[in-house]
Amino acid sequence: MNLRALVVDDNPSWQQIMSEILTDNGFEVDTASTLEEASAALKAHPHRLAVVDLSLSATDHHNQDGLRVLDSIRRLDPACRAILLTGFATVEIAVKALTDYNAFTFLRKESFQRSEFKDILKRILIAAPAAVDEVPASFLDLKPDPISQAATQPKALIVDDDAGWRSILEDLLSEAEYQPVTCASFGEALGLLRKEKFALAVVDLSLRGGQHLDGLQLLKITQGHHIPTLVVSGLAEPEEIQRIYAEHAITAYIEKHSFNRANFKRILAEAKQASSEHSELRVLTDREREVLDLLAQGMTNKEIAEKLVITTNTVKRHLKAIFEKLNVHTRAAATAIATKNKN
Repeated sequence: MNLRALVVDDNPSWQQIMSEILTDNGFEVDTASTLEEASAALKAHPHRLAVVDLSLSATDHHNQDGLRVLDSIRRLDPACRAILLTGFATVEIAVKALTDYNAFTFLRKESFQRSEFKDILKRILIAAPAAVDEVPASFLDLKPDPISQAATQPKALIVDDDAGWRSILEDLLSEAEYQPVTCASFGEALGLLRKEKFALAVVDLSLRGGQHLDGLQLLKITQGHHIPTLVVSGLAEPEEIQRIYAEHAITAYIEKHSFNRANFKRILAEAKQASSEHSELRVLTDREREVLDLLAQGMTNKEIAEKLVITTNTVKRHLKAIFEKLNVHTRAAATAIATKNKN
């Protein structure tokens, strides 16, 4: 018999995210958006786990129907372990949920992490001796990732001023074996792009206070750095999306209101595959890439120097470094690699 879980949240995006995570980990999932729907689900089936949002009203952030759901779980399904997951709770409410309503734990949406959530699932399932046989093998085999592994993973830059979305994207990128680096503004992103090398960027166009112009400027910068870039944004005008594809050569445009975790993971896998096919040029600095691009266009050392406003001796030094890094000995061989790896 499958383990059954109940997700109670009035936000369709969070409902979908939690349902997909639980389904991936062997649960059969029921969903509810209101106190009434949750009560009906609790009466219809016993549940091993419930994930409950505190506020079940999109317009009233003072709504605390989630506490009433916890009370219903305590009365109707006492064997069910409940997790309170919300973006609005105070410390006092969290303590109340844990002590008065017997919630197993409390998680904030703005700092939600998939790895932490999965660890909680493991503890919940193993905590009941009678249910050990039902625990999926993947939970029993769960081991923390070695610290050294993160250092070898390609870095991905996440730029979004919404803490909840940063957390969701960070978890998905970690799962895809990237090392995520998050920031909330154009200034932070610019500083990171100047200091570090990234294999991927995920950018929200509508950064707070920037009227999405900051996001567009970031696309120009990531394009100039040859960084594959995914746009995850609430802006969804067809003409604007077409223009962004045409002007900034982005890898994908994903609308937040229709965000699908499985589709996002597929796009990440495709981006990673495409990036690995062009990995030969990753060893080059940005300036070396510029020199190689001009070399591939048939320019002489003097023409490259004039184009980049540098000396011919500097061009020669760049070419020497390029040849060594690409393990070639001629301009023709370097040009062949540049042509093969051209987007």
